[in-house]
Amino acid sequence: MAVNTNPIIKSDIFLDIVHVILRLYFYTFRVTAVNETTWLQHLKHGGSVLLCCWHQQFLPIMAYLYRHRRWSPSLMISQSNDGDIGAGLCQRTGWRPVRGSSSRGGVKALMGIIRELRRSRLAAHIVDGPRGPAGIVKSGTIMLAQATRAIVVPVYLSADRAWFFRSWDRFMIPKPFARLQVQFGEPHYVNDARGKSDMENCRRRLESAMRPHLISPCVQQSKANF
Repeated sequence: MAVNTNPIIKSDIFLDIVHVILRLYFYTFRVTAVNETTWLQHLKHGGSVLLCCWHQQFLPIMAYLYRHRRWSPSLMISQSNDGDIGAGLCQRTGWRPVRGSSSRGGVKALMGIIRELRRSRLAAHIVDGPRGPAGIVKSGTIMLAQATRAIVVPVYLSADRAWFFRSWDRFMIPKPFARLQVQFGEPHYVNDARGKSDMENCRRRLESAMRPHLISPCVQQSKANF
């Protein structure tokens, strides 16, 4: 999907307008959260939490995570033109963007989000990154969780009606007034992982748990493609 690099779309006025539109759009959703007590209690009692989702489902999950902005959580966002816009919107919703990805500025970004997660004890992470491939958890997810002693909590999104882009991950946009269910999986503990073999085993377990929750547009009752 081509991105307009016109500086107007990165201006404060433009981002303020888009933020207001997104807020109004998010307010139309009827959101149900499932199994959120465990990680919230862990966070409130001083633990660290890394909420992990697929790139496909990130936008509607942000509609739910907006309510937890008081924790000033962090999020890694790519150094692309899309990322410039995303970072500006995240700042306006109380999130702290850390710029970089596995393909560009990865080491610096990983160190930055480790620092931010240690500070706030809450971060969100897109496990297949900005470019995929879809359904593959990047190893940086486990490295981040281990460095901060955070529990890894998978987050899944389902909607009763949505549109899907013709992108590498079939990016999902719920239709206004959709019913959303945000489901939290069981926590994954990676603190005891030692060496590349253990780290890879942790990555594969997380991937095996999360992959069945990728959404195929063909099973949606109502869909459209961009």
